[in-house]
Amino acid sequence: MQGNSSKWMFAAMTIFCMGLIASAAHAQENANVAGGVVFDPAKVVGSDKCAECHQKEIGAWKQTPHFATWDTLHRKPEARKIAEAMDVRSIKRGDVCIKCHYTRQGEDAKAISGISCESCHGPAADWISIHNDYGGEGVTKEQETAEHKKMRLRNAIGAGMLHPSTIYLVAQNCYNCHTVPNEKLVDVGGHAAGSDDFELVSWSQGMVRHNYLRTGGDSNAAESQEYLRVMYVVGVMTDTEYSLRGIAKATVGKTYARSMAQRANKMRNHLKEINEAAPNPHFAAAVEAAFSAGLKLNNEAALTAAADRVRDAAMAFATEADGSKLAAVDKWVPKPDQYKGTPAP
Repeated sequence: MQGNSSKWMFAAMTIFCMGLIASAAHAQENANVAGGVVFDPAKVVGSDKCAECHQKEIGAWKQTPHFATWDTLHRKPEARKIAEAMDVRSIKRGDVCIKCHYTRQGEDAKAISGISCESCHGPAADWISIHNDYGGEGVTKEQETAEHKKMRLRNAIGAGMLHPSTIYLVAQNCYNCHTVPNEKLVDVGGHAAGSDDFELVSWSQGMVRHNYLRTGGDSNAAESQEYLRVMYVVGVMTDTEYSLRGIAKATVGKTYARSMAQRANKMRNHLKEINEAAPNPHFAAAVEAAFSAGLKLNNEAALTAAADRVRDAAMAFATEADGSKLAAVDKWVPKPDQYKGTPAP
């Protein structure tokens, strides 16, 4: 049943794929220099609002480092050392730290929690009322028609919701932080040059997984292998894109530039392997783009153009992907014993 549920999700999203392409394109128009979707703190409603309906999900979140960072990060000696090197007086207030380690809210972008619901699913002010409307006043979730559910999902995504079915936008949001696209933070602050072992499947399906909706809250459902195949490939494509963007912004040949170049080369070669194992025109386009620019300093225009082409290929693939045709990538898709932590029950 779980596998069928995931397959249904892909099928349902394909029906209105043009709507998703438009939504994704709109998000890209609001991209920052690192390629990520802009986060508007003024539109954050806070996790308490989500908890009104998603108690199980909130419970799972509270068992993760994403939640715990609110109480722990500013106390860590290594974090304090980085903040001092970056001339940041308060980790919870300094612009460099709060963008990825906390959830910001309001016009003053004040940190209100660790990495929370809207950090990953997008600020909800514009889409939460759509998300909560099951077909009019008095209509419950159980009474909602299939057609209305599709429309509700499409409209919420169009209003800025990052839903698991828009897998590229979700991946983009993750890599916007986990690649640490900030040269000064790495070379001056001494921050690690990205999460070296960050990979979309293993990091999203472990302790941070919170798939309770499809089981009515009874259990934290595992994703189908078909879905995980698509997630894995989209993750590799997005990692390639972000690594290219990272080296494009490098100005000196230090740790940041070297790390980004190494990561980009590793990812584009792996993407080439994937295309050889499971040939796909979108993979081929991404590979061609990734190898079209030299991984060197003072090559920003070519590297950014290459990253944009990889992005376009990833978006196109994610929108029409069929995981049942990607069995050849199973040898790379992480298994449960490789996940980052254990999912909540």
